[in-house]
Amino acid sequence: MAERKAPNIVFIMADDHAAKSISAYGHGMNSTPHIDRIAKEGMLFNHCYVTNSLCTPSRAAILTGQHNHVNNVMTLNSVINNRGPNVAKQLRAHANYQTAMFGKWHLGEGPTHQPTGFDDWSVIPNQGEYWDPHFINPDEKEMKRVPGYVTDIITDKCIQFMENRDKDRPFFLMCHHKAPHRGWEFHPRHKHLYNDKITIPDTFTDDYKNRAKAAAVVKMRVADDLTYFDLGLAQPQGGRDVGAKLFDQVWSFPQRKVPHPEDVTKMVLRDSDDGTEFRFQTPEELAEFKFQRYMQRYLRTIQCIDDNVGRMLDWLEQEGIAEDTIVVYTSDQGFFLGEHGWCDKRFMYEESFQMPFLIRYPRGIKAGSVNNDMIQNVDFAPTFCDLAGISVPSFMQGVSFRPLLEGTTPETWEQLVFHRYWMHNDACHNAYAHYGVRDHRYKLIYWYNDDLGIEGAIPGGTEPEWELFDCQEDPLELLNVYNEPSYKDVVIKMTRLLEKKMMDIGDIPLHPRF
Repeated sequence: MAERKAPNIVFIMADDHAAKSISAYGHGMNSTPHIDRIAKEGMLFNHCYVTNSLCTPSRAAILTGQHNHVNNVMTLNSVINNRGPNVAKQLRAHANYQTAMFGKWHLGEGPTHQPTGFDDWSVIPNQGEYWDPHFINPDEKEMKRVPGYVTDIITDKCIQFMENRDKDRPFFLMCHHKAPHRGWEFHPRHKHLYNDKITIPDTFTDDYKNRAKAAAVVKMRVADDLTYFDLGLAQPQGGRDVGAKLFDQVWSFPQRKVPHPEDVTKMVLRDSDDGTEFRFQTPEELAEFKFQRYMQRYLRTIQCIDDNVGRMLDWLEQEGIAEDTIVVYTSDQGFFLGEHGWCDKRFMYEESFQMPFLIRYPRGIKAGSVNNDMIQNVDFAPTFCDLAGISVPSFMQGVSFRPLLEGTTPETWEQLVFHRYWMHNDACHNAYAHYGVRDHRYKLIYWYNDDLGIEGAIPGGTEPEWELFDCQEDPLELLNVYNEPSYKDVVIKMTRLLEKKMMDIGDIPLHPRF
């Protein structure tokens, strides 16, 4: 019997795509039939988590298989050392893979920070644009603008690479979409979608009582912090047109926030596209309008990703290589869709901590499988190496979850995940620094609220705090039980698990030790 060839690997990653907005996860919010197909024909993970709920650090963890204090990519200000090892270099050097990356990079620009380990790549600078985006290409001094919509263009580049591949060698393709990152500029072909009201989360009007101070002071509320640009509204006194660049810097929002005054009866908002006017009677009505508008734009943007996932899957079928190709769909972290009133990420609270993860491999994964074991983005690179038939290199800290894909959970599998968010130049969001661990029932968070001397960081300004959530009894994470006498033993257990985990990965605990 001929030896089976190493599988092709197609890794599709969106930006800020919450698991709840993939219909395979069963929340009924929207319809994503092509992404769902990966789960239907493969496996869906319910407990995949990010090590740092922020774009740049997550991408570094995925590429290197290392935690951020090791790869030194801790904040949005960080850049990756492109001379360091990564998964693409391993697959190319040790398994003869062709490697490529197209789309969002967000790990630094300039010759010393561009992608390495890839035979072909074309990436958008910084956050990139939705329409007529610029791309940075190898050996070119100037960026080139490509006409069209960014999600379609990135998919075009991926398919072109696969069409021109060496058919005698396997390939590793990283398809990194910009969408549905903030700005939410959807394609007009999806404008008719999601006009019915979206169900408002139970925690939308959260008062943040019984929680750490961080929850109350963060600036990412749907009711208060979205801009005219975010919501596709005409900004009073001129403003910027829809389609203008959202960010002057990755942490700077030049557009004005849509005000949330007590007297809203005099407020008139206008659609930037067709001039439709919106009027309100109460602050609550205005807040709900912002939520519905936010969700419409967010979900319509996702619809173009789903269309293009369908294009990729259809191409693999038509090429006759679907059976020999691993297809992954994920996001660089989760995202708040109005839960706790929020519209961003950063926190270890469940909605931004949990990542979607769907994987299909007809030769190695049973169709329709659902997995409830705990994995993290730092585990992706080791798993790809394992599936490609090469040893997991010692520099990777993650663990291959290939046994989980094959339907077996090793007795030694660690049902524990770690998260750490470093405070940086984030005056826009005012998100406090924290770290913690979660197992299947409990989540322990230490808010140390300190910049630790990180370049460009803003000062902390509040005392450290602990949070413990019983995710079984309190799945919405509304009640901090850290100081409850009945949870004393749980606090001790989870703190010791946290300290052991930090010791295992080489991180430094800042909290008082038991």
